[in-house]
Amino acid sequence: MSLDRPPVPYHDLDLSEGWEQVPGGAPGVEQKMLSDVLDEEAERGVRTRLIRFRPGTVAPDVFLHDYWEEVYLIEGTLIMGCDREGRGGSAHAAPGYACRPPGTPHGPFASPQGCLFFEIQYYA
Repeated sequence: MSLDRPPVPYHDLDLSEGWEQVPGGAPGVEQKMLSDVLDEEAERGVRTRLIRFRPGTVAPDVFLHDYWEEVYLIEGTLIMGCDREGRGGSAHAAPGYACRPPGTPHGPFASPQGCLFFEIQYYA
């Protein structure tokens, strides 16, 4: 696997600012982009970012995409497989990890107290 990706020099992260709503995501799901050369049209590249769910966030949709995704839950609890209102499902507390091959359905999600995770998305 070859990834055309420019180097990113080491730098400190300020987690108190620089967050933005995930495009097309549920309210309360925010991202802090670290590196983004993922080209979904050309099906190549990689994206790394931090994702946070604000306390009380429910992401009611099931997601499906054609790239690999790896997530590392850094802090908080993420409920997976709940209903569209955030009820039910299974709660997973940090630290935790998942790797999803292309085409893996995932969601809905909820986080009553909020959570933070590191995410890598890439084409192989």
